[in-house]
Amino acid sequence: MTYPFSAVVGLDDLKLALVLNAVSPRVGGVLVRGEKGTAKSTIVRALAAQLPAVDVLAGCRFACDPLLPDPQCPDGPHEPGEQVVTRSASLVELPVGASEDRLVGSLDLERALTEGVKAFEPGLLAAAHRGVLYVDEVNLLHDHLVDLLLDAAALGTCYVEREAVSVRHAARFLLVGTMNPEEGELRPQLLDRFGLTVEVRASRDPAERAEVVRRRMAHDADPDGFAAGWTAQEAALAEGIAAARERLASVELPDARLRQIAEVCAAFEVDGLRADLVTAHAAVAHAAWRGSPVVTTEDVRVAARLSLPHRRRRDPFDAPGLDEQLLEDLLDRTSGDESPDDENPDDDGPGGSRDPDGADGADGPDDPRGAEGSEGPEGSDGSDGSGGGDGSGDRRGADAVGSGGEEAPSRDRPSRDRTSRPEASQEAASGEGGGEVAGVAAPYRVPWLKVPGLGDGASGRRSRARTPHGRTTGARVPEGPLRSLHLTATIAAAAPYQRERGRTGPGLLVRGEDLREAVKEGREGNLVLFVVDASGSMAARRRMTTVKTAVMSLLLDAYQRRDKVGLVTFRGAAAEVALPPTSSVEAGAARLRALPTGGRTPLAAGLARAAEVLRVERLRDPDRRPLLVVVTDGRATSGGDVGRAAALLTGTAAVVVDCESGPVRLGLAGRLAARLRAHLVPLDGMDDLIRDYRKAG
Repeated sequence: MTYPFSAVVGLDDLKLALVLNAVSPRVGGVLVRGEKGTAKSTIVRALAAQLPAVDVLAGCRFACDPLLPDPQCPDGPHEPGEQVVTRSASLVELPVGASEDRLVGSLDLERALTEGVKAFEPGLLAAAHRGVLYVDEVNLLHDHLVDLLLDAAALGTCYVEREAVSVRHAARFLLVGTMNPEEGELRPQLLDRFGLTVEVRASRDPAERAEVVRRRMAHDADPDGFAAGWTAQEAALAEGIAAARERLASVELPDARLRQIAEVCAAFEVDGLRADLVTAHAAVAHAAWRGSPVVTTEDVRVAARLSLPHRRRRDPFDAPGLDEQLLEDLLDRTSGDESPDDENPDDDGPGGSRDPDGADGADGPDDPRGAEGSEGPEGSDGSDGSGGGDGSGDRRGADAVGSGGEEAPSRDRPSRDRTSRPEASQEAASGEGGGEVAGVAAPYRVPWLKVPGLGDGASGRRSRARTPHGRTTGARVPEGPLRSLHLTATIAAAAPYQRERGRTGPGLLVRGEDLREAVKEGREGNLVLFVVDASGSMAARRRMTTVKTAVMSLLLDAYQRRDKVGLVTFRGAAAEVALPPTSSVEAGAARLRALPTGGRTPLAAGLARAAEVLRVERLRDPDRRPLLVVVTDGRATSGGDVGRAAALLTGTAAVVVDCESGPVRLGLAGRLAARLRAHLVPLDGMDDLIRDYRKAG
């Protein structure tokens, strides 16, 4: 039994964003960002149950509308008078490990070649047509799948073009993606394709948290009885969505409000015009939801708060956000031509002053202020119930890379939050163990560091690898289902046996054993493990600012190349894992900024800890090849035998960034590089090596 949408406590912005998309699919979907255990999955699944039922043609695998069937439907053409069935709106979940064929559909190549049958198996996009497509952990989905998914959502059509066969069908759906920013961010280009975004966090109010637990336990004890108690609220929500859909086409968007939207988007320096379109559609949907015949400044305000935070121009390590005061100033300055009737619309209509749960502000059986359930006993969305984890719940503060929050932009122009500031080198703060925390200057381009050889890891942009996408380099007998046909090799394999098979006509007789699949080469993402010397010798002459800037630049490079990153630091008497391997490069940058310095130099301990991290990660993800980046001046004043520790890393691709400076140099980092069989890169002048790396290929 699905947890009732109206019974979820709080999360008002998320409820509203989902409802606006249900009212108008043109809004473009919702991206839900938040910590684990915050009912993200629960509320998405609950919404699907409230969508109006749809009429479909019986026997059509693509859910064609009887009133307007898709003329390009692969199951068509549909004739008038075909049987019509009514069913609930579909909820389709796209798993993180899905293949391209599972998403868009696939052709049965064996039947096509051996039987001459053009057989097409629909994918998840076809199943989601006129329903909801839900992608949990969308930030972990392969980039090419996200591209396909968002293209289909934007165009309303799924295209399958392969092996000289073209299939296309309608694919219009409400797209909802959820993600935990701790596990990595989406590319800015992909963020922009989601219409709205909402950031959710667990409430810090004990009374509200207690209400969440109370309702969840009541649901687990008696799901049917619990749902029955919310029947009235759920019915009101469904009726409200259906009524708003009917009003949508008649809602007027005045020119004044359209200019207001354009001015707000321009002032926040968003790229392109998608933000303007999404904000306009969301404002119209909000007016329809309220029952207003005309869009007002309040509708624009609500739409902008949901459509702009993830689109504002920012550096890769900055968290999405919006300066609320600037938004208010812009709206106040541009709303002077709004009539009093527009500013205070009649709320007595069918959608007037409606809460996102559709209950018109009425209280439900257990004070339905709205609220937060969970999908299982472990946590509210299937997590382990650990809540905010390591205190990363407030993404606007501690987890946002920077000095602890966003700086308010000026009224005339919103500021661009910078990952680092040139003047940061002058900053110092008290760190743990009496160490100092050096600042970070502006990052710069770094050499293209690569793992030698050919890997089989996850798609990325760093090292050479065999991947499903890339240039074709050969052919092989398929080990499983045929995914990518190598036509020339297949013909070459079948040609010598045509007489034996009794060929008499012009056609080529092909059997299953003749099939060959293409071997493709692209690029993979690696595990880049940084081992950073944070001892007192590194802090001398404020060298740590230069070191942190170099590592930040390497982190930025890892972000762009889709790597996982980890951070090991050593100082004093031991080494520690400051950041376990993760896809969240932003988390690595945050830990780097807070890294204190001082004490002795346990270099051997740092190398040994790095070897242990790589050993464990190799068991978890054996296909992802590591790249070790050791940032040190090579001094070792405590912590054991460096040679023995270096031997633990034999066979690992490594780079040593030599931080030694001054007129007299001991060359200790060079000796370490020789032990690790690593490439030595001087900290000063890393830019000078870019050309050499690119020539080396």
